Amino acid sequence: MSAAFGSSSAGILPLAAEHAEQVLAIYQAGIDEGNATFETSAPTWEAFDAARLPWHRFAALDEDGAVLGWVAASRVSDRCAYAGVVEHSVYVHPAARGRGIASALLKALIDSTESAGIWTIQSGIFPENTASLALHQRHGFRVIGTRERIGRHRGVWRDVVLVERRSSTVV
Repeated sequence: MSAAFGSSSAGILPLAAEHAEQVLAIYQAGIDEGNATFETSAPTWEAFDAARLPWHRFAALDEDGAVLGWVAASRVSDRCAYAGVVEHSVYVHPAARGRGIASALLKALIDSTESAGIWTIQSGIFPENTASLALHQRHGFRVIGTRERIGRHRGVWRDVVLVERRSSTVV
């Protein structure tokens, strides 16, 4: 990872196919750490791309164009009653953590979803991922509850803390 995030030529941009290799590598790094997702391997770019809403995904880039992190949202349901509800993920390269990147990405997601009339952003977070829980709380997410033993991960039952952020501008 080169230079500091936030320089004049770095920033948050729409996540595009040109970022695919780096995005999937960051995703795999989070998977390998064991407290980010139930997934065991990053998907192909085609599967990743198809599962995420194109207007609600962003990459944080340094001034050299390296991807430092990403955020993306997916539909919760195809039912019209849930048209304003999305689920999201946010991942930052291990060497780029602690620099405000996840916060900037989450802000970009919140801004884009509110502009689109989305009223709820939600996510499921392993309780051991205290940094992610704190990040989400700082951005107005609240804990809805804990889904106990919701799934097996690497042979162990895991809980997931369900968090949501309700828009104060989309009514």
